[in-house]
Amino acid sequence: MRSVAAATAVAGLLAASDASAVTEVRASAGAGMAVCTTKYKVIGRVVAVRRPAWKDGSVARPDSPVDHYVHRGDVLVSCIDAIARTERGPAYRKCGRTGSVWRVVRGGQIPATCVRRI
Repeated sequence: MRSVAAATAVAGLLAASDASAVTEVRASAGAGMAVCTTKYKVIGRVVAVRRPAWKDGSVARPDSPVDHYVHRGDVLVSCIDAIARTERGPAYRKCGRTGSVWRVVRGGQIPATCVRRI
C-alpha cells in the first residue's frame, strides 16, 4: 500500500512540475499492490542521498540538497526510478560513470550508477 501511495505522490508531483526536466518515472512494483522488495547495494565509496529542491520538480540534480550519506556495502530498497533527461546529454557523472536515472530511496534519491541490484 505504501508503494502505491509513493507512486501516486510522485505522479502528482510530475503533473505539477516542469515537463522539460522530467520525462518519466517508472514503478517496478507491478500491479501496485505488491510490496517493494527490490534491493540495491551501494558500490560507491560514500554517496549522497539528495532531496530535489522545490524548484527542481520531482527529480534530484547533482547540486540538490543532501539528506544523508550512504556507504559502500549498504543495502537500500527502491521500486521507483526517476529519469532526468537534458538536451546536453546525461544529467550527472557520479561513481565514475554518467547517467540520467535516479533511484528513489528512503530520504531522497541516489544516482543509479552508484548502486547495483542484488
